[in-house]
Order: sequence, then C-alpha cells, then structure tokens
Amino acid sequence: MTATSSAAAALHSRVASFIPAIEWPVFSGDIDAILRLKRERNAVILAHNYQTPEIFHCVADIVGDSLALARKAMDVEADVIVLAGVHFMAETAKLLNPAKTVLIPDMGAGCSLADSITPDDIRLMRQRHPGIPVVTYVNTSAAVKAESDICCTSGNAKAVVESLGVPCVMMLPDEYLAQNIANQTNVEIIAWKGHCEVHERFTPDDIRELRAAHPGIIVLAHPECPPEVVAEADFAGSTAAMSDYVGQEKPARVVLMTECSMSDNVAIDHPEVEFIRPCNLCPHMKRITLANIRTALEEMRHPVTIDPAVAVRARLAVERMLAV
Repeated sequence: MTATSSAAAALHSRVASFIPAIEWPVFSGDIDAILRLKRERNAVILAHNYQTPEIFHCVADIVGDSLALARKAMDVEADVIVLAGVHFMAETAKLLNPAKTVLIPDMGAGCSLADSITPDDIRLMRQRHPGIPVVTYVNTSAAVKAESDICCTSGNAKAVVESLGVPCVMMLPDEYLAQNIANQTNVEIIAWKGHCEVHERFTPDDIRELRAAHPGIIVLAHPECPPEVVAEADFAGSTAAMSDYVGQEKPARVVLMTECSMSDNVAIDHPEVEFIRPCNLCPHMKRITLANIRTALEEMRHPVTIDPAVAVRARLAVERMLAV
C-alpha cells in the first residue's frame, strides 16, 4: 500500500457514517491523487460548509462559511488555492490573494443571489437613494462588490450595518437577509429582491410539521430564510453560528434549515446529536466533486481572473468588511 493510499484509507474513518466501506473505493483514488497533487503544486483547498463530506472532511485544508474562508484566505501561504465552493467565493479568494493562482473546479458553480444583481443595478439604486451607503453581501460578483461601499456576510451583517454610523443603508441583494437584519437594528435598511434558491423554499409550515413529528426538536435557521421562517426557529445564524450552536448547546435532536450537506458535516463532528434533515440541495455547490478538484489540480483549471480596475475597488469593499 502506498503512502497516499494509506492516508486515504485512514481518512475513511472520518466519514464512515456517511460513506460505507464498500463505497469507499469510488472516492479513494481521487483522494489519493488530490493529496499527492496538493504537495506537488503547493496547493491548499478551501471548502465551504455546503460541500459534501468526502470533500469537506477528507481533502479540504480550510473549511467554514464565507466569512471564515475570506478571513483565512488572507493567511494562505500556498502558491495555489482551490476553492471548493461557488464562483463568487473563488473571486473573493483571488481578491485577497492577487498574486496567487486561484482555481474553481467548475465554472458553472454559480449562485442565484450573485445572478440577481448587476453593477448597473447598484448604480441605479445610488441614483434613487443618493448619499445612502451600499452594503453588499459577499454572495455577489467582484464587479458588484466594486460598486459597493462595504461587504458583509450573514455572520457579520448586523455589525457591518451598524459600523457605518448612519441612519439608513442599502443592503443588497438578499431581501430576506436584509429584512432579518432590519429586525435586529434601528438602522433603516433598503433591500433588493434577490433570494437564495435553497433557503427561500423553507416555510413556517415546514418547521411546524417538524415540531409535530419530532417533539422537542431544536430548529436552527439560516438568515437567508424568509423572516417568518426565522421567527419560527429557536435560533438563526450563519452556517458557522449554527455549527457553533450545536457544539456548545449539544441539543438531543436538531434540524438545520439550510443546505443538505451542512447537516452531514456537522453531524460527523457531533455523533451524539440526532440530526433531522429536511433536504434542500444547492445545485451549484454540488457541481464541485472530488473528480473535478483532481482535474483542477492536474490541469491547473479554471484560473480565476479579475479585471485589475475592478479588483482594486472590490478588494477595498471586502477589506473594509474584514476590518469590522
């Protein structure tokens, strides 16, 4: 047995509750190759919480929500960054590491929120609301970030909004995140009509049915869910905040109103907690696989490029967020 195959075999214990031993050979060859290629390329893999367990727990070097990945990307010493996530995340990593090669394994890994707004939309909003600062969610293109004053994530949105010290802000493009933050602050928030195609499908009835079927269940909701869903939940927060809640509170039974793989990844770390899974898959996140991560490292594709003039302004908006 080679060193890499020994390493891959050892990794199976992390995900054995989700990947039976009989299925492990389907994954182990790609894992062997990825472990080897990371050494050869001096590469690291950043993986979002919505990646599947064989990626999240077996080949990723840095994992977390979009805020954590943005912060940790700044400290990466590797020559190559592979972003196991969607395109705007890879752009953000490139903004913060302009001298490094950043690869996205599938150029089709997009985002309904990022697609919901353009730079022209922001310029029009500024005309309609002169003097009102623009807070833009990180789930946007670099070109949109470049038209913004500051970025935010679901984990720091309230802090970012209040850091500006103004009575009113525009918060784009997630309408539900904006509404949920508006319920937590005295700052007036002007919203856009963008929605996450995963989180917008959850309803209050879903939660009521879960409570009826599983008495005592604790419900955690992502703030991209509609406000009426957040109101029905026991706790609302970013994917990192939900993971922290499970680790700290150790609920006997819990449901995470977010993307499917999030529950799988948290459950692996907390086998003592029973997870109920109402599954909404993100089709974009699921475009990232072990196979195309391997191909990305073998062929150095697909490199993320950003127009330098756009990058300067977009980087400023991201750096302002990270300074909050």
